[in-house]
Amino acid sequence: MTNEDILKALSNVQEPDLGKDLVTLNMVKDIAIEGNHVSFTVVLTTPACPLKDMIMNACINAVKLLVNKEAIVKVNFTSNTSSNRQDGKTVLNGVKNIIAVVSGKGGVGKSTVSSNLAIALAQGGAKVGLMDADIYGPSQHIMFGVRGERPMMKDDGTNTGKGLIVPIEKFDIKMMSIGLLIDEKQAVVWRGPMVSSAIRQFVSEVDWGELDYLIVDMPPGTGDIHLTMVQTVPVTGVIVVTTPQTVALADAKKGIAMFGQAQLKVPVIGLVENMSYFTPAELPENKYYIFGKDGGKNLAEELDIPFLGQIPIVESIREGGDIGVPAMVSDDEITKKAFMDFAANAVRGIAMRNANLAPTEIQEIVA
Repeated sequence: MTNEDILKALSNVQEPDLGKDLVTLNMVKDIAIEGNHVSFTVVLTTPACPLKDMIMNACINAVKLLVNKEAIVKVNFTSNTSSNRQDGKTVLNGVKNIIAVVSGKGGVGKSTVSSNLAIALAQGGAKVGLMDADIYGPSQHIMFGVRGERPMMKDDGTNTGKGLIVPIEKFDIKMMSIGLLIDEKQAVVWRGPMVSSAIRQFVSEVDWGELDYLIVDMPPGTGDIHLTMVQTVPVTGVIVVTTPQTVALADAKKGIAMFGQAQLKVPVIGLVENMSYFTPAELPENKYYIFGKDGGKNLAEELDIPFLGQIPIVESIREGGDIGVPAMVSDDEITKKAFMDFAANAVRGIAMRNANLAPTEIQEIVA
């Protein structure tokens, strides 16, 4: 067996999402052969890759079938999270992907989805940050159980004395929210320019460091903060959250339309349907579609965007958010699986977006 034999065999193994073989994609490294023992490393597009086992089995089978049926094959994995940033990296230069989680209306569970998506990605081995950009209604400091905490400051190294805010770290997530900076009893009564300024500060004056994914929990609707975000940072793509009911779907459609406008050019990674169905603990086989059935799935098909999954209505999700223990760090295996499946579809969508669509850039919006 030679290195060339191994590479030739692995050129028959497709990366399921990107549609090309591992060798063409330059994903095979460090081939080592000793007798019948073969080892090599496959470089994944994300540490949270849900297709790892499928790729490993395909590699082992290719070597055994095409090179040596007696081969003892060991497949190692590492990752280099894909990114398609071509904005000069003047902002958030250590962040590979910036994902905005949006909804057309409030109350659909966008913050719950954001926090659990971030934790699911971190549990998969990715370096993740979570920015709570919902200035008027911040909630991530509550969901992460850090109410009343205040972030530290550090020197920014420029001798200006300005300093950087150090995000709170919990559940292996770097998290920043306006709720950490203001008294909870005070309402944020700011005009648009002040809110936009706060968003820019969250981008430029917070020490986010090196991240595979920065999840941005956006406010509901389509307004100033959304425009400020895409004009300030290169947003890789958006994930749209909806519930199955008609009113929520109508607003979700507006949110999708916003990012589809010619002057924005921000790809939609996909749509996730929250509060899809209720299953009582005593009747685990039953599903009750309280808000209607498959509304989000049907909307995704209608608009030809990926459908990322369904999250059930579960009391523990609400309770966990209220007491600062998100579903992904709870003992509810069924709910955790729903979020893991959704996160897996999201990271696949992000990798395909980076491989197949135009580079990620800061948008210049002409009014």
